[in-house]
Amino acid sequence: MKELLELLEKDHTLTPEQLAVMLGMSKDKVTAEIERLEREKVIVKYHTIINWEKAGVDSVYAIIHVNIAPQREVGFDAIAERIYRFPEVKNLYLMSGAFDLSVMVECNSLKEVSQFVFSKLATIEGVVSTTTHFLLKRYKTEGVIMEDEEEDRRLAVTP
Repeated sequence: MKELLELLEKDHTLTPEQLAVMLGMSKDKVTAEIERLEREKVIVKYHTIINWEKAGVDSVYAIIHVNIAPQREVGFDAIAERIYRFPEVKNLYLMSGAFDLSVMVECNSLKEVSQFVFSKLATIEGVVSTTTHFLLKRYKTEGVIMEDEEEDRRLAVTP
């Protein structure tokens, strides 16, 4: 199962036939295993990584560090649930260290990010503080190098 998951994580476009050859299994067994993994929510979603900048689509991404006061009996979960339900929120993680939650948002402008922070996020009961960091350039996303322009770094040799 781990090998199958690793192959799908690397390239979800592989067909059951291709996976069967790679894993030394029958196509029917691979198909059944994938269906089981999807039913059990081990495979949650198939994902395509798009370089939106090259596609000409401008978005503003920000990572917001949030400190919260955990609530009795539910800890961080209730506040996290309120936050991850906002459509702007792309990723949300509980963290150790200097802040409690790391929230990644996608908006159309800096103004939209700031409005999200001051009108939606900061107003949630239990949110103590926020610190917003704007993403300036993506070098690598989900293990994929976004702009791999392999250039020749050797020194030119002249006669």
